[in-house]
Amino acid sequence: MLRYVLCVLPVMAFGQVEQGPKNADFDPLFENQTRAPELPETEVEVSTFASGFDFPWGIAPLPDGRFLVTERGGRMRVVDENREVAEVQGLPEVEAIRQGGLLDVAVGPDGLVYWTYSKAVQGGVALAAARGRLDGATLVDVEDIFVQSPATNAGQHFGSRIIPVEGGAWITSGDRGTPELSQGDNTVGKVLWFDGTDVRVWSTGHRNIQGAVIRDGDLWTVEHGPRGGDELNRPQQGLNYGWPVISYGINYNGRDITGGEAVAEGYEQPVYYWDPVIAPGGMGSYPADADFAPWRGDLFVSSLNPGGLNRLKLEDGRVVGEERLLRDVGRVRDVEVLANGDLLVLVDAPGADILRVTPVGGAE
Repeated sequence: MLRYVLCVLPVMAFGQVEQGPKNADFDPLFENQTRAPELPETEVEVSTFASGFDFPWGIAPLPDGRFLVTERGGRMRVVDENREVAEVQGLPEVEAIRQGGLLDVAVGPDGLVYWTYSKAVQGGVALAAARGRLDGATLVDVEDIFVQSPATNAGQHFGSRIIPVEGGAWITSGDRGTPELSQGDNTVGKVLWFDGTDVRVWSTGHRNIQGAVIRDGDLWTVEHGPRGGDELNRPQQGLNYGWPVISYGINYNGRDITGGEAVAEGYEQPVYYWDPVIAPGGMGSYPADADFAPWRGDLFVSSLNPGGLNRLKLEDGRVVGEERLLRDVGRVRDVEVLANGDLLVLVDAPGADILRVTPVGGAE
């Protein structure tokens, strides 16, 4: 077991988190919209939960104590209570190109397994969402519940996360590398709501949402910006979150995004943004009644670059502090908060481990 020995101090903040120079020269619109004060460092124990996964993308607990894990190349695996790993059968064909492949997985309150993946269709490749019933280690009664339109030949910015809840499921999508589609009448670059029968657009103007979680009944998302401008949002129905009309980032070639504005009438502001980017993956919400008091109610956002895990403390819907954990584990694709307050962290690499992170002390 690895132990990161860092002292747990009373809840207070220091200077800003060390993160390097900004790419863009925008000023935040309100206090702590970016570069929030650094939170006290947490002592954690890190151990290996399971091993041997190729670019794991999503993880979901099953009611019987097992876990489902997706690998971007197209394989879903189940991890049992003895940490034995078996392959799940019955998946539809996955078109694993570039950033596409087998993506998120979740288990709904209806007991069904939900997942997102890239699917070959007429006209190219589309983000799709499916569901099925797990019988042992085989998915049965499999059906697509969503296929993105329009399809494109691009291999980037699929998103995506899926969160099944009572009455439906949230699905997040990316702009597929064509920014203007995020503002169009389509299902590209959107937050989507599946009501059990149909899919409709919930919010518009998103670039590439790879993290989503329910916190206190509200949907929270994180999305990739270009050079700078990764965003934390709490998407509201019918609202437009600006991409690519406004952004706190710039193009990779150093030029402005569209008109070079970060604020414009009719477009929503992010709750928080990062510049330079953290390249966010999945996210988790820490229970407000968990034993480990310092993390109660916090959001955890995985980082692909520079890597590790970002902890955000919220008050009244705003970020008031940030901590960077696991800085030396590399690219982190997803994080799952367990019922006992531990975290499962997916490292984005070939032959990767799933790490178990346990906070030390802090109980009341």
